Amino acid sequence: MPVLTASGAGVRQRRRWLFQDLDVSVEPGEVVAVVGPPGSGRTTLLLSLAHRFRLSAGKVAIDGDAALGHVPGVTDPEPVFTVAEHVRERRSLLGRRHAEPGDLLGLDPHKRGRDLSPYEKQLLGLVLARMANPQVIALDGLDDGLDADEQAWLLKELNEIAAGGTAVVFTARDIDPAQVTTVIHLGMNMEEKR
Repeated sequence: MPVLTASGAGVRQRRRWLFQDLDVSVEPGEVVAVVGPPGSGRTTLLLSLAHRFRLSAGKVAIDGDAALGHVPGVTDPEPVFTVAEHVRERRSLLGRRHAEPGDLLGLDPHKRGRDLSPYEKQLLGLVLARMANPQVIALDGLDDGLDADEQAWLLKELNEIAAGGTAVVFTARDIDPAQVTTVIHLGMNMEEKR
């Protein structure tokens, strides 16, 4: 049974559609890549699939909850908070005051948000998103500011999360279709399923 379904989904801004007529169904444990050049609407589509951006047409249904990982400009780390303080704050917001800190994915708990590299921001986003036990995790920019090794490590982490049954949706400029379940190409109304 799908955890995320988009039917005829689209977002129009001013006189143009960023995307339209999107039909996609995502099962638990699938990894979906939204690809396209900068300015193609990747982030808008990602936020729409996670119920964080209003559609102009169609609908998106999520069976359960969606959590955002790192989305620049939306979920940036607080500059003065340490990794541990980010985790404590999220735990408090979730009503888990006495829970264990959990797996920090190798992050230094004392490092401040302003000092995190793009790769470390992605990891912190995943740590915080997973705390809510969502059915879908969405993150932006798999290849923004990350070198090839960091991209490979992050993709490996995303696939491990998906192997646990959580659907993962992310954006990138490009991706090898063999590394994900589904690729949504913006501007081409095309979907590839492995």
